[in-house]
Amino acid sequence: MVSNVKPSIDKLLALIESKEEELIQLTQALVRIPTINPPGDYYGDCIELLRSRLEGRGFEINIIRAEGTPGDDDQYPRLNIIARKEGSRSGPCVHFNSHIDVVPPGLGWDEDPFDAKLIDGKIFGRGTCDMKGGLAASIIAVEALLEWMPDYSGSIEISGTADEETGGYGGVAYLAEKGWMAVPRIDHVIIPEPLNKDRICLGHRGVWWSELETFGTVAHGSMPFLGDSAIRHMTAVLDEFEQKLFPSLQQKVTAMPVVPEGAKQSTLNINSIHGGLAEGFAGFPAPMVADSCRIVLDRRFLIEEQLSEVKLEVQSLLEGLTKSRENFSYSLKDLFEVVPSMTDQNAPVVQSVARGISRVFDREPEYVVSPGTYDQKHIDRIGKLKDCIAYGPGILDLAHQANEYVGVTDMVESAKVMAIATYELLSGEQTE
Repeated sequence: MVSNVKPSIDKLLALIESKEEELIQLTQALVRIPTINPPGDYYGDCIELLRSRLEGRGFEINIIRAEGTPGDDDQYPRLNIIARKEGSRSGPCVHFNSHIDVVPPGLGWDEDPFDAKLIDGKIFGRGTCDMKGGLAASIIAVEALLEWMPDYSGSIEISGTADEETGGYGGVAYLAEKGWMAVPRIDHVIIPEPLNKDRICLGHRGVWWSELETFGTVAHGSMPFLGDSAIRHMTAVLDEFEQKLFPSLQQKVTAMPVVPEGAKQSTLNINSIHGGLAEGFAGFPAPMVADSCRIVLDRRFLIEEQLSEVKLEVQSLLEGLTKSRENFSYSLKDLFEVVPSMTDQNAPVVQSVARGISRVFDREPEYVVSPGTYDQKHIDRIGKLKDCIAYGPGILDLAHQANEYVGVTDMVESAKVMAIATYELLSGEQTE
């Protein structure tokens, strides 16, 4: 195939290839800092690594603590870093946002989850795929671009933010509220989440988390007829869900390009259930009728659905039980909610990344929507910035799994795409 891309772009891509070993080492260094959330371990260490590297390359550094956000305290401060490099002329700001927190490793690993071993071209460890490999790739992409094109218009930012795995309220949400990650300060955002290297993620489904509690009357366990079991009331709720709500959700299918296929329909997960005596005591339980039972609902909804309708589906079933079931009472409390988000396929950041994918992989990208939310929700909803996507290395299915890994070739190729997109967004020129 004859390339119609400017030869200078080939030099940029070759420069990124030459930095492969540096990319490996940076990824390993990030993964070896166990930034487990919850509770928020070692955020300061990870921020310091990023500060030292980027400040040494001429970036202006701001470290922002999200004081007062969930989980923030002096032992586990919610720390964020924003590194900015101004060009020689005014112009747009291209921002790369990555979260630094990782979920707990869990069991089932073949290697230590924080050794970051390189085996057969893959780096294994918690956070390699989600998303320290993407963070490292974006840094290498930007550093190579600045080396290749030191004179440019606009500005480039790289951020490492807290708490995405627990909602992002100590990270991007806080920064958007304070104007750091919002218009007019930034213009284009790429989030290097692991959605596969030839995909562009335009957005995500909506989510409504809520806590449902049923109530009863406490009594001695040998005489349950003198009490009223909240757990039995909850089983009636779950039966209503099984008989009515779950079948209804299966009929709701979206036109959004959500992956995997099963996520194209509305879904509900019973995230947890607790009833009766408190857990954690090693001795025998006391014989008591449960006067409280709680479940947490994780409802994912589609762009075709209204949030008010999503809530009403559950509320209607519960109100029906108050009429049909003796002594049934409940409370339903919102935990948090996010409406669906989807960036226009013709938006500048989408088109620039698409041309980068076409250049690097010689094929058109696949446009997808994530089944779960990520920090785009805050950039869109709070920061009022629509030109935002997720694009990065890594296989989506590996996120949060044992033996998580990221491929070195995937990181290098994704870095090339990110560099091409950044060049186009800053220069206003297309590479093909």
